Amino acid sequence: QVQVAESGGGLVQAGGSLRLSCTASGRRFSSYAMGWFRRSPEKEREFVAGIDRSGSNSLHADSVKGRFTISRDNAKNTVYLQMNSLKAEDTAVYYCAAGRTPFYSSSQEEYPYWGQGTQVTVSS
Repeated sequence: QVQVAESGGGLVQAGGSLRLSCTASGRRFSSYAMGWFRRSPEKEREFVAGIDRSGSNSLHADSVKGRFTISRDNAKNTVYLQMNSLKAEDTAVYYCAAGRTPFYSSSQEEYPYWGQGTQVTVSS
């Protein structure tokens, strides 16, 4: 059974930074892509960023490009989402997801394992 768990959410002022962390256990972490998604009261769950199994290639949504960075440390079975220059519209529950293949995707269907989510609130 693959288990995914996020941490690092919280309340931050606009313009500030947060780093989310996510661990996945139950299978070889370094063999699979990982992704971050978010859901706000106004929007359906949407793709934020994805990273391939090695960490060499990643994809970021246009809405966060240049502000957020996904990375991973396979030795620690952990994926990160560094969020800088946060805006009020980044307020959401952020979900970490473990992929079914080594390659990242923006499609939720490619991520069969999900964490419970962590709340990020940006005050303006």
